[in-house]
Amino acid sequence: MSQMSPSTASSIALPCVLAGPLLRRLEPTRLVLWLVGSRALELTLRLQAGSDAEIRDYPLTAERCQVIPIGRHAFIHLIDLPLDNPLPCDVPIDYDVLINHADGSSSGIAKWAPHLLYGQKQQPDFVLHSRIQQLVHGSCRKPHHSADEGLLCIDRLLEETPDPQQRPALLLMTGDQVYADDVAGPMLRAIHALIERLGLFGEHLEGAVVSDSAALYRHRASYYQRSELLPALKSNETLRERFFGGVKKPIFTSGSADNHLVTFAEVMAMYLLVWSPVPWSLIDPRPPQLAAKEQQRYQREQLRIEAFAKGLGGVARVFAHLPSLMIFDDHDITDDWNLSAQWEETAYGHPFSKRIIGNALIAYMLCQGWGNNPDAFATPLQHTRALSAEAQGDALYLDSATQDTLIDELLRFQQWQYTLPTTPALVVLDTRTRRWRSEFNLAQPSGLLDWEALSELQHELLDHPSAIIVSPAPVFGVKLIETVQKVFSWCGHPLLVDAENWMAHRGAAQVILNIFRHSRTPGNYVILSGDVHYSFVYEVLIRHRKGGPKIWQITSSGIKNEFPATLLEWFDRLNRWLYSPRSPLNWFTRRRLMRVVPYSPEHREAGERLWNSAGIGQVFFNDHGQPREIYQHNANGAPKTRMLAPDED
Repeated sequence: MSQMSPSTASSIALPCVLAGPLLRRLEPTRLVLWLVGSRALELTLRLQAGSDAEIRDYPLTAERCQVIPIGRHAFIHLIDLPLDNPLPCDVPIDYDVLINHADGSSSGIAKWAPHLLYGQKQQPDFVLHSRIQQLVHGSCRKPHHSADEGLLCIDRLLEETPDPQQRPALLLMTGDQVYADDVAGPMLRAIHALIERLGLFGEHLEGAVVSDSAALYRHRASYYQRSELLPALKSNETLRERFFGGVKKPIFTSGSADNHLVTFAEVMAMYLLVWSPVPWSLIDPRPPQLAAKEQQRYQREQLRIEAFAKGLGGVARVFAHLPSLMIFDDHDITDDWNLSAQWEETAYGHPFSKRIIGNALIAYMLCQGWGNNPDAFATPLQHTRALSAEAQGDALYLDSATQDTLIDELLRFQQWQYTLPTTPALVVLDTRTRRWRSEFNLAQPSGLLDWEALSELQHELLDHPSAIIVSPAPVFGVKLIETVQKVFSWCGHPLLVDAENWMAHRGAAQVILNIFRHSRTPGNYVILSGDVHYSFVYEVLIRHRKGGPKIWQITSSGIKNEFPATLLEWFDRLNRWLYSPRSPLNWFTRRRLMRVVPYSPEHREAGERLWNSAGIGQVFFNDHGQPREIYQHNANGAPKTRMLAPDED
């Protein structure tokens, strides 16, 4: 972070582009990009497919680029360019985003974002792969975790791969791209500084101790004590604990939600600060007034946030060269989001908590969801533009009625999931909002998909020879950990252990297993997951059925997060003892008709199956859509770890 004075920081002219471009869904006849400017920009997208090919310029008119203000000096540019002439596959395509100035001149990325370029290149490039031969994937990126930045593994990989055709086809981010519910004090301070610098929209807050966003930001309890800002009603005690109480989870980890993001502006500022180095150059946040104990915590977190910010140039470079596809998990919105029907009743039954969830969901739509599948968001975006338009004026406050209407719409929205027409087919699941709720005990964990969503999944998979499924939570997880979660659920405390897994709900578990057994669904499945803060690979075979299917559960987590090392070591060891292939305990699991074969990390200790190191996963596929090599790149600089099949061990 810079050490300029606050007055100097505020006097620096704002750059035209604050974040981006991010490559999102790219197809031969359609390019989708995301960018945030300090004003509404007149842009041109320049393409050149090969050094000898013709350079083509595409003015990004209003039909091709939707501009949505989120503040006085912050404008999201949603670029969606259809192409009449398809772009070629499997060749490097140079591109540039030209900013057209009032004097008739224009400037490209080399001028306004040189940190996005590799070596001596004057513009970034991308490749449209005709089939997915390799990809990278990961989840759980918490800025103030002590682990190193996993996305920089991809930056190093791209830098060491001069031939763009040898790059991964996709970057899949499988959940918890941001932590709206677990925020370091220095990050929250930076968020508030950026809100002020960019004039991000304010809002009125119903049902809270504070009346509006400005009062929230300056309240004495705004840092590390936000639980005090919720209404002190006995009926709201559980809600207060879940959102802001730092509820302890004695089996796994301690939750810390005492800096939980509340306003739409806070969540949007978070996205800018975790995806781009530029906003950090515009602010110089200083510590707020804190008690002695909080000051010590702030100083510890400050060192981690400074290290995180230093790596953002490489992170932004990755997003500018690899198409990235995303899906939420709980921390993108709030911890344990929609875990049970009881949770939903409590959270959505109070206007303040509903607004908190809704604000994060609006920000997710604008920053993540839209770029996955723009066609699904025409109506929500229309209402978002109306919300922004009503904030234009001296007050720059969002209209509460319009905001609440948009939130209601997004809470009913059922098109967060999406499918790509790739080879193999790629199906990304929404396991947070279309849940199979318990009919007998509202406190029991909900199934990760309801019957209707599972039926849609089966329809998407029919007659494909192979498929890649993205499920934020592993379908086939560690049996011992799932058993612990089940015990706590039986005792009525699923929140204490994040009891969210596919096998926790009888109906959802049975249907997903039946889909795998269906004769017309793929013969080869690769399931990509995250969530759990450790990495592992299972090969799954269905017993008593010849010819498949074959299933690989490949889990990579976290990008910048790790499981407590000693605890995971014991879980790994006990799981091998209690659920060995000959153990009778296997007959009490819902996977008893399947044979689960674990892979071994290459650089392991004896018997180790779970790999606990922040980083990023990489999977290579053969022509049948089966994984031929599986790696975990380690953020700490250690050599990449190959996951070894039993016959290689």
